[in-house]
Amino acid sequence: MLTVSLKDHQYEIIVKKGCLEEAGDFLAKIWQPQRVAIITDDRVAPLYEEKVRQAVTTAGFEVVTHVVPEGEASKSLAEAEKIYAFLAESGFTRSDGVIALGGGVIGDLAAFAASTYMRGIHFIQIPTTLLAQVDSSIGGKTAVNTSNAKNLVGTFSQPDRVLIDTDVLETLEIRRVREGIAEIIKSAAIADLALWHYLENLKDETDLLAHAQYVIIETLKVKQKVVEEDEFDNGNRLILNFGHTIGHAIEKTAGYGVVSHGEGVALGMLAINQHAEKQGLTPAGSTLALKAMIEKFHLPTSTEQWDEVALFEAITHDKKARGNNLKLILLETIGKAKIHTVPIEELKNYLHKEAL
Repeated sequence: MLTVSLKDHQYEIIVKKGCLEEAGDFLAKIWQPQRVAIITDDRVAPLYEEKVRQAVTTAGFEVVTHVVPEGEASKSLAEAEKIYAFLAESGFTRSDGVIALGGGVIGDLAAFAASTYMRGIHFIQIPTTLLAQVDSSIGGKTAVNTSNAKNLVGTFSQPDRVLIDTDVLETLEIRRVREGIAEIIKSAAIADLALWHYLENLKDETDLLAHAQYVIIETLKVKQKVVEEDEFDNGNRLILNFGHTIGHAIEKTAGYGVVSHGEGVALGMLAINQHAEKQGLTPAGSTLALKAMIEKFHLPTSTEQWDEVALFEAITHDKKARGNNLKLILLETIGKAKIHTVPIEELKNYLHKEAL
């Protein structure tokens, strides 16, 4: 168990095999009897909704469920409005709560809706993908996409608890496992050399899943430390964006859901690091090390298909842009990141299609 301690809020992260069946007991320790809405998608619902609903109902809560279509397209203001309507029609007040049961899309969407419904009701995260377990379910960032950019509209709102059941990874398709591994690689690269060496000693995705609990906990420790130091993303929390500025643009220009978040981040990390290495801003050989790690877990490394002009246009609309400059995250060395400010125009140099 990890505890995230912030200035005005503290919550526990439980990482335990089979903890879905204990969801009701965990809720009863932090919430009074109340209405609870499970927000999930049409892929996760047949797998885990009944198990969670029964556990929470048995613990004395009144439970209703709202199901949205699977996929990135659901992370929208339109779907958030449907959740508002569902909560209102179900009689939810500020004393009631939400369970986000699903991957990163559901985690962001449900938390965004909870944080804005009646100016905010409480919620917990039960992430069912590796990506959500190691990244998006903690830290308090909630958001939806718009036609302009990914995560453009959002809030900072912390969950009351995060429950991570490693058993759910058994039903995860391999592409979704890999997208979570991209964030694990990122976390090791920016802040944990020991975790990087641990990943180097793993053979492949199957081997990583066999050691999932340890890898998830160590990855979460990276984000926990950064979030505790910079809850509202005004300073060092930016290091968590390594690879994301380009990664988000790749997702947007390809069409959300065509390129996964993890695939975009993998390509973004390589593109950023390769140009930085040529400029002497990151150690020689770090790009090859990063590429070897990414390839071992069968994530993409080729930039042949991307459109440099479209990517640049997407990035200039990105919320990370500040005036005429952009803050990029580079590796000071494997295991330590730094923030590097560049003029927006210079970013074009990072987008050139080159052999990696």
